[in-house]
Amino acid sequence: MQRESTDNIQTDEKVWTKKMKDMVNHPPHYTSDPSGVECIQITRHRNYNVGNAIKYLWRAGIKDDAKQIEDLKKAIFYINDEIDRLQNHNSNV
Repeated sequence: MQRESTDNIQTDEKVWTKKMKDMVNHPPHYTSDPSGVECIQITRHRNYNVGNAIKYLWRAGIKDDAKQIEDLKKAIFYINDEIDRLQNHNSNV
């Protein structure tokens, strides 16, 4: 029986670490837009609700095709929450 060299194990760990880091810092469901723009480059300039709505619209059908409708509903939730916030703010002014 042949043993796997420690060089291969170290290389595998580096590849795994790089993939995990990419999934944290630059996950493909936020970096695969044909424009080349990463989602966070847009959302960091918006408030919480608008940024989250954009995020869920952006990844709908990309991160998990089975959850496309769920992502769209989450976007609607954040849009409605922002509308409520603005309406309440305007009625208090």
